[in-house]
Amino acid sequence: MSNKLKVSIVGATGYSGIELIRILLKHPDVELSVLTSESYSGMSVKKALPFFELDKELVPFNAKKTAEKSDLVFLCLPHTKSMEAAAEILKAGKKLVDLSADFRLKDKSIYEKWYGSKHSKPELLKKSVYGLPEINRLAIKGSNFVANPGCYPTSVILGASPAVKAKLVDASVIIVNSISGVSGAGRKAKTELMLSETGENLKAYKPGTHQHIPEMEMGIKMAGGNSKIKVAFTPHLAPLNRGILTTISFSLKKKISTAAALEVYKGAYAGEEFVRVLPEGQLPETKHVAGSNTCTIGIKVDTRLNRLVVISAIDNLVKGASGQAVQNMNLMCGFPENTALTNIGMLV
Repeated sequence: MSNKLKVSIVGATGYSGIELIRILLKHPDVELSVLTSESYSGMSVKKALPFFELDKELVPFNAKKTAEKSDLVFLCLPHTKSMEAAAEILKAGKKLVDLSADFRLKDKSIYEKWYGSKHSKPELLKKSVYGLPEINRLAIKGSNFVANPGCYPTSVILGASPAVKAKLVDASVIIVNSISGVSGAGRKAKTELMLSETGENLKAYKPGTHQHIPEMEMGIKMAGGNSKIKVAFTPHLAPLNRGILTTISFSLKKKISTAAALEVYKGAYAGEEFVRVLPEGQLPETKHVAGSNTCTIGIKVDTRLNRLVVISAIDNLVKGASGQAVQNMNLMCGFPENTALTNIGMLV
């Protein structure tokens, strides 16, 4: 009889699900139980995903059967699709990490405004815990229901929070530009994500209206900001497979050197294994974090304009999704936080 944690993945053949399998196969305390897929139902994992030597059948999702065979479930479903599934799994008394946005925001009206869809389980919003360990670790440790953060918000909240908390900057307008790889849009075929559309191309989308904006503002407030925080966010799509590079620009309240600002960030993330503040003169690159659960942060003070520029980089599928989900699972279940997550970045 195995004493390992029985873990199931709902949506195991999307990019987040695939990353979870990759990470969890290295986890010494986890046994993969139910792996669901609507597209590849009835196939083995190693046939549907030949890079895994895993002879386990992919099955259609059934909430009751999944809960019966699980101690913890990862939901890797599209936004607006997790509500009913989450309710069934929690009702069965199982631990849950939801990778969709359905339970991140605490206000039903804000969710419905930004996602354009009715929230069918608003009673669960108060029960979920926001799963960014670097700002909410204690709450995650005591929770059985974690809402995993979005990829863009992870890069923004980690990059912005120390400056806001230390009151170095005017947080009433935080200007953010992010560049993301195409895997952030999911694995389903879409014309705008075809190579012929994305190759040799760079485009902005949803300036000021992206659905992750309220999550960014919420997370910065949670980390020690005030209620006046506003984020002006413009995301961009680049011809990259994975990675997010985020540039955050603040107006400084007083003159400060780059070295002094770096000391604020180093102090904020002292002891944090998965946040690396780079030395003065170095700036993050997406290749440096590819495949890792690390967020790298670089800082420069623009003395001419008295502005602080913070640049962060993450792998959108790892620290921006599945790696952070496993980090949350480790905290929820009492495992060392870094278990199965010690991969370093890949330059090429």
